Amino acid sequence: MRPLFDSHARLSWVLAALAGLVGAAALTNTAGYFVTFMTGNTERAAVGFLRDETTMAAAALLLIVIFVAGVVIASLCRRHLWRDHPHGATVLTTVALAGASVVDVVMAGWSAPQVQFVPILFISFAMGALNTSFVKNGEVSIPLSYVTGTLVKMGQGIERHVSGGSARDWLEYFLLYAAFISGAVLGGVMSLAITGPQILIAATIVCAVTTLYTYRRTEENSTILG
Repeated sequence: MRPLFDSHARLSWVLAALAGLVGAAALTNTAGYFVTFMTGNTERAAVGFLRDETTMAAAALLLIVIFVAGVVIASLCRRHLWRDHPHGATVLTTVALAGASVVDVVMAGWSAPQVQFVPILFISFAMGALNTSFVKNGEVSIPLSYVTGTLVKMGQGIERHVSGGSARDWLEYFLLYAAFISGAVLGGVMSLAITGPQILIAATIVCAVTTLYTYRRTEENSTILG
């Protein structure tokens, strides 16, 4: 019997959960910086400059620039270093998170209550890179942390189901959304038990395990298709 969803869909749920975990960990252990929500950063930058909150506005703008840099660098690596291997993006994400962990421990110490801003830039880069995991015809086919887009596609799928389609039209997007929420909840729970630098290290370990899982899944699929 053919499975309802292919391996790429199932893998996307794992990576969406990772994005949710890292995003929640960053949000709860900083002054409220977004590393997965560039819409919020854009609004914060625009409104912040108008309300004379220039520090926060500039920080939000810098997070956007670094996020885009993560997308660009990961895309260049995908074009020239790896092809059709989602684990390549997760490797880059793991390296960036590891860098964030080291920088934060050096800057603030092992038991600091919050993550410093410079490590947050590393995390924003990591999230930009992670979102390039799934590419089709040169474009991202599954944006892992773009929850707004996921909900729009889910809503459209519900409409198609109501109009005579099947539950599959929206279920895949619902599961992607649910995976992101699950990761965010896990990140929130972790933040209750451990401090800023420690949660970065924990997120790095989770990302490394996810990278290994991604690599094994893609290699298994390549063997089957080969």
